[in-house]
Amino acid sequence: MSQPPNGLPIYRVLTGPDDAAFCRRVSEALELGYRLHGSPALTFNGKDVIVAQAVVWPGIDG
Repeated sequence: MSQPPNGLPIYRVLTGPDDAAFCRRVSEALELGYRLHGSPALTFNGKDVIVAQAVVWPGIDG
């Protein structure tokens, strides 16, 4: 498949609280065929740890 399914973009940044739901979203992107791009970023908003993870469609990152 040369393009992501369902009209999804080739580059995505997934963000949210560092919890099971966020991990499921990243896992679902990987199951669709995306690859992790770089390391996750973390910050603290005073209550929760917030995480961001970029994913790319294969072929975009060389």
